Amino acid sequence: MPFAAVNGTEIHYRIDGAQHSNAPWLVLSNSLGSDLSMWTPQVEAFSGHFRVLRYDTRGHGHSAVPAGPYTVEGWTGDVIGLLDLLQIERAHFCGVSMGGLTGIGLAARYPKRIDRVVLCNTAAKIGSPEVWVPRAARARNEGMLALADAVLPRWFTPACFEREPLMMAVIRDVFVHTDNEGYALNCEGLNAADLRAETASIAAPSLVISGTHDLAATPAQGQELAASIRGARYVELDASHISNIEQREVFTSTVLEFLTESR
Repeated sequence: MPFAAVNGTEIHYRIDGAQHSNAPWLVLSNSLGSDLSMWTPQVEAFSGHFRVLRYDTRGHGHSAVPAGPYTVEGWTGDVIGLLDLLQIERAHFCGVSMGGLTGIGLAARYPKRIDRVVLCNTAAKIGSPEVWVPRAARARNEGMLALADAVLPRWFTPACFEREPLMMAVIRDVFVHTDNEGYALNCEGLNAADLRAETASIAAPSLVISGTHDLAATPAQGQELAASIRGARYVELDASHISNIEQREVFTSTVLEFLTESR
């Protein structure tokens, strides 16, 4: 199980597609309350074209849970530190929700390191104190199991729960075993993060993906994000918040088409 000591934090990561030694790199970033396993539906297809680097965001999965506060600077710094350690000069980046916010920060602040960026089910400002403050407190005081029945129905449509019971069970298992403090610190980081003033500076080719039924990062927010980035494309899928799982086939083909097309 590979770990990297970057930005003062032990980050767990995996690489797929390493046999394509000259292929471009693609970094995948998880949502709040998940880990790198959320990209399982895409790994085989993506690794046919790229060297795929997945990692557990700090406070998630097997990565460390350093003391807070957690910030955009910390999230982006972890990615840049990982790229430096692995001697990756440039990479594409794709993130969902919190991972998408990280992508906004990377594209705006590290333009020489990011080639193309895919921002999924996200916004430059996600949520509000009314959401994040009580959620962080509940994670600390009651644990992740207490949050599961409130949060997970916002991730997927009822039809997806009915259609994919095994997948939903796996996702729930990851969620409830996310570190309580790690989750709370990331909630507080999201509460403080506001990148609306930075999106206009993004020059990387950008694709914004929203879910029609997403209540956490609404289609209106996705459209606003795409409109604020020069030349960005906008795609809306028949999904809720975790669109790469709920609409995995069309998500995968949409992202691959964007990342592999000629400029």
